[in-house]
Amino acid sequence: MAVSLTPSTLSWLHLPNLNNNNNNNPSNFFHRPLISTPPPSSTVKCSSSLKSSNSTEEKRELLKQYGLDPDEYLSEPTPKKGRRKKEQQKDERRKPAEIETTRERIKPRETHKLLQVLGGTARRKKLLSPKSMDVRPMMEVVKGAAFGILQAAGGCPTSLRPGRWLDLYSGTGSVGIEAISRGCSEVHFVEMDPWVVSDVLRPNLEWTGFLENSVIHTLRVETYLERTKDKPFDYISVTPPYMLVDYEILMKQITESSVIGDDSFIVVEYPFRTDMLETCGCLVKIADRRFGRTHLAIYGPKWAQKKERS
Repeated sequence: MAVSLTPSTLSWLHLPNLNNNNNNNPSNFFHRPLISTPPPSSTVKCSSSLKSSNSTEEKRELLKQYGLDPDEYLSEPTPKKGRRKKEQQKDERRKPAEIETTRERIKPRETHKLLQVLGGTARRKKLLSPKSMDVRPMMEVVKGAAFGILQAAGGCPTSLRPGRWLDLYSGTGSVGIEAISRGCSEVHFVEMDPWVVSDVLRPNLEWTGFLENSVIHTLRVETYLERTKDKPFDYISVTPPYMLVDYEILMKQITESSVIGDDSFIVVEYPFRTDMLETCGCLVKIADRRFGRTHLAIYGPKWAQKKERS
């Protein structure tokens, strides 16, 4: 450590000559200059060479001689963490699943055209559907079978009986659009996801030219069934996300609502190992088909049951 001292007054100390017993003789005294304690105006500067000294004790003693606090000069300052570093450490402490979920939310949702209308006036027209698995449209083989059963039960194998259709959990709207294409006059779509409605369902209706025949309800199916006072529909399709609904409660809510009538048909898509009742209010089960792990149940009036079996 290099120590520099600004000029200050020096004090002279009279020290006795220890080799002479006559201490009263002034000649036996000599003057020895000593560096006095620095006055308030003095400045002591410590360079970094002090930290390179081999002995810590020597450093401390040297600082004490000049009235300085060794702990203040020898201790390393603790660096303050910046805001960005704190946020980075906070992110590292978060669970990987939470980080991945956040990234998925930020990522924009995309669509593609893999669905198509199977029959009727809009046959072979492509329909939009989300690329993600949060919306699961009815498989085309299941949709084709359902409309084939309905047309046969209605007495017209080539088209549906004219009427009104209620598409619950509509998603892409492929079932309701198929219904309009095959002869229905009006379809009510019930879908709770605003993005699906604005970026998938409505563009599909505009592309097929069926927007004027459609009514869109952007709310939960349960809420719609509780609030609606509409007259009974001729057809009702129920295609919910399998793991998010209780089919027994859902079918009971449909039965107790105003949407079902004595001549209504209900198309229900349900998963494997789910028990479906033989009746739904005043309607009976006229068909129950299996497509791999997907099942299709259709309820209708008793007169339609006889036609479907014949």
